[in-house]
Amino acid sequence: MLTETIETSTIPVTQEPGTHKEEKYLFHPIVDFLCLGGGSLLLFVLLAIFLPLEAATPAASVITLGFANLINHPHFAHSYQIFYQNFWQKISKTNPSKSLRVRYIVAGLLVPTALAGFFSTSIGMNDAQMLSYGANIMLFFVGWHFVKQGYGMLIVDSVLKRKFFIDSEKKILLVNAYTCWIFFWLLTNWTISEENIWGLQSVAFSIPIWILYSCGMVATVTTGLTLSMLGKKHIIEKSPLPFNGIIAYFTSLYIWMALRLDPFFLLLVPVFHSLQYLIVVWRYQYNKTYFSQIENFQQERGWEDLASTTLWKFVRFIAVGGALGYLGFWAAPEFLDSVIPYNKTVFGGTMFMFIFWIFINIHHYFIDNVIWRRENPDTKRFLFGSS
Repeated sequence: MLTETIETSTIPVTQEPGTHKEEKYLFHPIVDFLCLGGGSLLLFVLLAIFLPLEAATPAASVITLGFANLINHPHFAHSYQIFYQNFWQKISKTNPSKSLRVRYIVAGLLVPTALAGFFSTSIGMNDAQMLSYGANIMLFFVGWHFVKQGYGMLIVDSVLKRKFFIDSEKKILLVNAYTCWIFFWLLTNWTISEENIWGLQSVAFSIPIWILYSCGMVATVTTGLTLSMLGKKHIIEKSPLPFNGIIAYFTSLYIWMALRLDPFFLLLVPVFHSLQYLIVVWRYQYNKTYFSQIENFQQERGWEDLASTTLWKFVRFIAVGGALGYLGFWAAPEFLDSVIPYNKTVFGGTMFMFIFWIFINIHHYFIDNVIWRRENPDTKRFLFGSS
């Protein structure tokens, strides 16, 4: 999730020859469009047209299983790599921001401890229903994560394009994102009473229909305000809008959130959400690797091997993320399910698989909420090139 970001300074990202000097991209205009949300729209349309409905869910399962290990699981692992690197230094008094130190401690230590306590209590009490509520808690934070990331991508693209939103406009965008997220979370609970995840029933909350309608009306109003604000900004004020960011925002809030109610698209949406995240993480990490090498090459070897060394370390970062993703989502829980005894009559045969997936998804929200803050100096420097 990308929260409020910096809107000043030179940004060390790629720029297409012949474009305006202020038009910058994470990697390339087409790559940014496809990864920030445009690619998912194209694929969803093609699948809806050419894939028979009866083949949809099996096909999505096969596609998603392949992409999960390539895209979805590494995106979680990368957030851990960034967050916990030099962690003790980040929470020490050498970090000038007290509020940021507190956020690191809460997300890095207190939240995983609380989650471990919740899972341990559920197991100790042999309470499968209590444990299953973890899936609904995950759904709550995942939806929040989706829409906040869509908003963050819009802000990032507006910074890259120097097409800024004023505070009141950002407030409208953010309130609309939250309202849509709450509506779709309520709608999901109202629509799906139970769903089996890794052998445990994910229990939904009972939502009165009047609450659902009321929230839907509020979401409709905030959507109208958002469209009105964007129309006024673009048409009346003649202010260009960041196209890729707009695509990311509306795709995340409406297309992805709505399609999560469909079993077919439910399996595909997380892949595109992760791809949207990866393009920013990879730009951040590449810049970080590049900047960290500059001083060494100036002092020791000069500039000739800078690009190759940066690329090698960047590729290593991606490879480690892939390995950690496989370990956290598959290897470790499968091993624990096979060697640690527990009441499989109550919890099924894949309890640790359930716990690991829920834990990582929930924790991911909290650590991202620290990494991608405007006051985080690493974000300022490595994503936007500001000291």
